[in-house]
Amino acid sequence: MSRKETTGQAMTRSLVTHGIDTVFGIPGAHMYDFNDALYGAGDKVRFIHTRHEQGAGYMAYGYAKSTGRIGAYTVVPGPGVLNSGAALCTAYGANAPVLCITGNIMSHLIGQGRGQLHELPDQLATMRGITKTAERINHQSETGPVMAGVVSKMLSGRQGPGAVEAPWDVFGQSGPEIDLPVGSRALSPVVNPDAIAAAAALISGAKNPMIMVGGGAADAGAEIAALAELLQAPVTAHRSGKGIVADDHPNYLNFVAAYEYWKKVDVLIGIGSRLELQFMRWKWLPKGLKVIRIDVDPTEMVRLKPDVGIVSDAKAGAQALLDAVAGSSREDRTREFAELNTEARSRFSAVQPQLAYLDAIREALPRDGFFVEEICQMGFTARFAFPVYGPRQYVTCGYQDNLGFGFNTALGVKVAHPDKAVISISGDGGFLFGVQELATAVQHKINVIAVVFNNSAYGNVLRDQKQAYKGRYLGSDLTNPDFVALGESFGIRAFRVTSPGALKDALETALSLDEPVLIEVPVEKGSEASPWPFIHAAPHAE
Repeated sequence: MSRKETTGQAMTRSLVTHGIDTVFGIPGAHMYDFNDALYGAGDKVRFIHTRHEQGAGYMAYGYAKSTGRIGAYTVVPGPGVLNSGAALCTAYGANAPVLCITGNIMSHLIGQGRGQLHELPDQLATMRGITKTAERINHQSETGPVMAGVVSKMLSGRQGPGAVEAPWDVFGQSGPEIDLPVGSRALSPVVNPDAIAAAAALISGAKNPMIMVGGGAADAGAEIAALAELLQAPVTAHRSGKGIVADDHPNYLNFVAAYEYWKKVDVLIGIGSRLELQFMRWKWLPKGLKVIRIDVDPTEMVRLKPDVGIVSDAKAGAQALLDAVAGSSREDRTREFAELNTEARSRFSAVQPQLAYLDAIREALPRDGFFVEEICQMGFTARFAFPVYGPRQYVTCGYQDNLGFGFNTALGVKVAHPDKAVISISGDGGFLFGVQELATAVQHKINVIAVVFNNSAYGNVLRDQKQAYKGRYLGSDLTNPDFVALGESFGIRAFRVTSPGALKDALETALSLDEPVLIEVPVEKGSEASPWPFIHAAPHAE
């Protein structure tokens, strides 16, 4: 006689089959049968309960963004899904495989508008609007193929978030134990040799090529570095591409330095990148520029049409291009790149006090440690002023720029990398979006170091209101708690420091402790120099 299992148990077995060992979330009535199945999985699945649904979503995001593997979370339907929606749209924008598992009202009442607990007019459509794929399990027997199908779509091609919902009554529905197909990443498109040949022909005539990498190239660092060395081309990155080629590689150009080189670039090679930096932030194209793109997503070749489009996995495409241009011999230009980096550093050294504090963090953070940015003055500056030495070690929210994502995301990064240092930076405004997760850090022993730069303001809004709206301030000044006392009230070891040197010392102390730490750094309101002239660069003179 075959064994029986519930839908919740089958879903949990599917998670284990797909290598998912951690689920973040908050239990709730619709989810009880799934929650109980997680309990029954024992040590196969670690459940980390959070203090807000958005925290659960962001922790799953941090797990996924820093590993390239699925980060999973579970919340109740309706308000739970909506509360975590910011994390899902962040995962969509940053191409992270985050899986949301939720419920729905009783199956026979869906779409009836009866006003059931946590009912949305069309929850599945809502989730499909902010994920790559979302599906419903209508019956226990279809659990396996639905779970495998969602996982496969999340991991194939351009990665992205997915969601699975089951009605309240279906989670506990029992039936014969089902077979569990395994969803896997679909094979990447075969590299088109004609496109490679066309790209190689463009490169052969180029005097000043440049390589731009994005998060889609995270696994292609070795091939890209070899290509850069062969072509004597600089490599640059904006956010998710940081660290794919290490900042101290001779061919790496900080993007402030890269903008100076940009004026003479004749071929731009984009690998796993939307080319946002060049086309949306620099907003100036050198005359006669030719563009080559390597991207696994064919729609990228329509969104921003290149001269040569190579639809492939970044690693395979970069290797094919490297093979095609093998034998090239170019004069060593690494001294030129070093001089450009030095000159750029001298110019953006005026972005204070941010640079001094970021330097202190970099000195304290081990080379293989993780740095989680935020939407704050330190975070914006870090995009060009914080060196990174490995892929996925700089964790960003991508183009969504979600205020308050950072600390919660950092907790997920640390869960995924318990043996690595993880430092989260936040402004006072963003940190209070998720401050309740200090309790999660203590309860689950998630040893993130949270650095809060307290300028008593939404700093960017304050600056814009001062400069563009003649000091007509509205909602930009903040009244804050005593962050050290607040941290200590959660049982967190907390420090307050007032200089970069003191921050470095505090970080070294924090890194030696086996516990979560909060460090407050008071900053005079409105004192931070603007980083934006280096991010939105002025057009070059013709």
